Amino acid sequence: MGRFAKFICYLAVLLILSACTTSKSTVSNNVNLSRYEYASIINNDTYHIPAKLMEYEIQLFDAVENSRLKLVSDARIYELSPHQLKKLLLVKYGVNVQQEETVVTVNFIDYETGRPIASCRGAYSSLGIAGAGYDIKEAIKRVSKQISITFPK
Repeated sequence: MGRFAKFICYLAVLLILSACTTSKSTVSNNVNLSRYEYASIINNDTYHIPAKLMEYEIQLFDAVENSRLKLVSDARIYELSPHQLKKLLLVKYGVNVQQEETVVTVNFIDYETGRPIASCRGAYSSLGIAGAGYDIKEAIKRVSKQISITFPK
């Protein structure tokens, strides 16, 4: 088999495997998402992004901000009225980087009840060819799209 044919075969396998990465959103059946207006990304001592991924935190904030939800600093939650608190979602995110696949998950939790109401997942894989940084950026783009679909403007 010639070099070109091998290259085409490898490219086809790569495309098939990268197509297996799934970006999706899961929403609770018993929740009306339209009632939520505010989001606060949790970033405290018990929950924070690993230092090596800090540069991507800006993109994660942008992903939430590009939805219809208005960002509220976690330090200013207590300035919201009781009526506004009923419309507040807490946001937690996680990044899982592996050679096979990079997954970024953003979870939305009802402030009053602590109940998870939605989870958006963005996944991407270049199978290590493009590097972890590229895979994270692409996974964040995909989770951003899922957030925009889940909470449209």
